Amino acid sequence: MDSVNNMDHFDWQQQLRSGIYSHYRHAHRRAIIGITANYSEGTCKILDYYYKAVVAAGGTPVLIPPVKEQQVIANTLQHIDALILSGGADYNPLYAGEQPEKTLGGINDERDLPELWITRMAYHRQLPILGICRGIQTMAMALGGRVKQDINDGTSKIKHSQDAGRNVPTHTIQLAEHSMLHQLYGRTTLAVNSFHHQAVADTGSRFCVTATSPDGIVEAMESTEMKPLLGVQWHPECIEDGAPLFRWIVEQAEAYNEARRVHSNILTLDTHCDTPMLFPKDINFATRDERILVDLHKMDEGALDATIMVCYLPQPKPHQTFQEVAPFDVKSPTDYANLIFDKIEQMVEQNKDTVGLARNVEQLCLLKQQDKKAIMLGIENGLALNGNPQLLQHFKNRSVVYVTLCHNGDNDLCDSAKGSGTHGGVSPLGAQVIAEMNRLGMMVDLSHASEKSFYDALQLSTTPIVCSHSSARSLCNHPRNLTDDQMRALAAKGGVAQITLYPGFLSSAGNATLLHALQHLEHAISIMGIDHVGIGTDFDGDGGVPGIADASEVLNVTRHLLARRYSVADIQKIWGGNFMRVMQQVQDAAQA
Repeated sequence: MDSVNNMDHFDWQQQLRSGIYSHYRHAHRRAIIGITANYSEGTCKILDYYYKAVVAAGGTPVLIPPVKEQQVIANTLQHIDALILSGGADYNPLYAGEQPEKTLGGINDERDLPELWITRMAYHRQLPILGICRGIQTMAMALGGRVKQDINDGTSKIKHSQDAGRNVPTHTIQLAEHSMLHQLYGRTTLAVNSFHHQAVADTGSRFCVTATSPDGIVEAMESTEMKPLLGVQWHPECIEDGAPLFRWIVEQAEAYNEARRVHSNILTLDTHCDTPMLFPKDINFATRDERILVDLHKMDEGALDATIMVCYLPQPKPHQTFQEVAPFDVKSPTDYANLIFDKIEQMVEQNKDTVGLARNVEQLCLLKQQDKKAIMLGIENGLALNGNPQLLQHFKNRSVVYVTLCHNGDNDLCDSAKGSGTHGGVSPLGAQVIAEMNRLGMMVDLSHASEKSFYDALQLSTTPIVCSHSSARSLCNHPRNLTDDQMRALAAKGGVAQITLYPGFLSSAGNATLLHALQHLEHAISIMGIDHVGIGTDFDGDGGVPGIADASEVLNVTRHLLARRYSVADIQKIWGGNFMRVMQQVQDAAQA
């Protein structure tokens, strides 16, 4: 009773009334950092070092209990800006398909599965992740790597489980040059503490080793995909030198939140995906189907609002019929195109609460306002017309917004970049098709066309043309890519070039990454200007590179564009705004 009375002089209610609440309302939003909590004897808890380090770095810590319900995990991830995977007990080796070794320590089955799930789901949502001790092992197990159950097998030459206090560094590690850790600390050697007998044995392809102890034990790893993913084997929250890591995760959380905010205020459109090519595999667009790169879950994770799904028609060789190369049993290319569009419409109808079909910019915006994803339709290869320009009206009625005149091989409309110069450019029939597309308000797409076909179409078309998925030839000498002169000519006529993610069009060596895609994008901007560029991923048509490997990673591109100081207006132009401008212009010209 006396202790309560002694507090009479401190009127906490008056303190709230006198301004703390108003300060809260107008305070700068601090990044929310989720920290996975430990669990023992019915208690969910965490050492205070973790949340104090987050607060000191400028973040807002929240504890995440080990809940096994995936929907609860998904809801949790919607409200945080970054994830810290904390230390703790050994993993049950059965989750890695292994049997327990004699030296396996105590496991914590209450935590294992929830943390593996939250790591995978956070990874797919592009959340920044910092793994600490057990946390780096969680990242490896969840994302394709492997953990060594016990490093004390005779190969380890130093003590990795210290008796000293947690705040005492007891051994040194070597940091890889050019790694995130090297950038954070500005040196190659770092003294750390150590409380483990397990360690990462194999990082998997998503990570690379960036720090090792003198005896070769993996002490840190980071993303190979240009993502904010970092795991360390020591406990930085306990030592003085740990502050840079927590400042890093808070900064990455702020960048993530900014990218999400940008996507909530713009309309993102991928101008070319080939997901219908995989319809014969009986894919499920409503689930996170690992067989495809674009589905509703991945679009939601990457904050991608809309995609143009094309009906790709393989070009038969001169001695072949279309029936010989078509994946479905159909009588003609036109029948095949109608079959694909039927299947897309069925897919949309089955998921009508979350997705809709759009044929113009107004409908794209309406679906965005309704919090629905949008599908637009395109034809890849004018072979679908079966030699009849009048069929364009039919496909216009089916909501097709563009036709790629050819594919890999000359057809009856024009010569292909990989063809043999059959017509010497656009054929007379191709000229009729372009004129009819102009009349109907359908965009003419010159990706895949030869240079001569490109320039012919540019001259023939009365409205701007597009290249829905093409990259820069000056950076990768491939006939499918656009020369600088083509880019200049395209921009002069008001058209757009959409940088594509097919590895062979980004790097002659074939080992392309997001960095190569950004180089092609920025080269196109330097030649054409910001008003004439965009992105057409070619997902499910062999497009996709580390860093933007599927629709869930669209947000990662925006994060890098923000880091390169592109404005929100410029990012909107890149993510479909320029393409939508041309679409509107082409459709308005037809109305006029």
